Amino acid sequence: MKKIKLIPDNTNVPFIRMRLIAFAISAVLILGSAGAFLTVGLNKGIDFEGGILMEVGLEKAPDLASMRSSLGNLGIGSVALQTFGRETDILIRAERQPGEAAAQEAAVEKIKQQLTADYGENVSLRRVEFVGPKVSGELIIVAVQAVILSMIGMLIYIWLRFEWQYSVAAIIGLLHDVIITVGMYTLTRIEFNLTSIAALLTIVGYSINDTVVIYDRIRENVRRYKKMPMAEMINLSLNETLSRTTMTGVTTLLALGALYFFGGEVIRGFAFAMIVGVVIGTYSSIFVCAPILLYFGVRHPADEDGTGKFAAAEQAEAKINKNS
Repeated sequence: MKKIKLIPDNTNVPFIRMRLIAFAISAVLILGSAGAFLTVGLNKGIDFEGGILMEVGLEKAPDLASMRSSLGNLGIGSVALQTFGRETDILIRAERQPGEAAAQEAAVEKIKQQLTADYGENVSLRRVEFVGPKVSGELIIVAVQAVILSMIGMLIYIWLRFEWQYSVAAIIGLLHDVIITVGMYTLTRIEFNLTSIAALLTIVGYSINDTVVIYDRIRENVRRYKKMPMAEMINLSLNETLSRTTMTGVTTLLALGALYFFGGEVIRGFAFAMIVGVVIGTYSSIFVCAPILLYFGVRHPADEDGTGKFAAAEQAEAKINKNS
């Protein structure tokens, strides 16, 4: 049986020659994401904004516009509605009310009474959550710490496994992925909550895995082809790992696509963020993390006249063997 190959063997795509174009595209995406974040801001969910979250079940699918208008006239501020799973399952998000717990409970009671008046006694209240300003502030701090600590851990790991240049290049790639993914949240207005932080951390892990595979091949080729120029060496390594990188990305996207289309509304935001993150992470591993090594002073083991540190070591070993 003939094997299916997305990428043919012995490809010679000039990735290094295209690096300046790729850097320009990345710069536009990063600046656009940063600008959108600073001007528009994230659509923060109840985890970070605080407020009331209610999950209700109805007998029939409601008219969301009519329900939104009805609940919006209760004097409890803006109310957001979202279906998940079945059309009869509704998530209701309301602003945090001024005052303590009694004020939040009063708002919940108003919503319950209005739903009962509009849809009858068979409205089932399945879940009610309150998130106060202190808790939401703490969650923001913990979420930022989680992302930063994960990157520091990656920095140390790559530094120990390779060299500092590889480590710094990998972190630049991770920052690239995180910033653009956050920009996607800003532009699409997908709710940013604790699930989004989980998506960011998963993207970081996926992206660094791709990058390490490419770095491993670069290190192998550096030892194998000691007189090949570094730019050509990196390009060769990228082409040799291209099939693996592409297959990993495609199979991951197939799974994420299934989650996005069939996983329901609750997980759709996570799946969409992961789809964007996988595409951006694959792109950054090939077009950012690897080419940027050329600017960080990563040296070939043998310099131009063939007397680099690896060549010198080989000469010394040959002399020892000869004398023995």
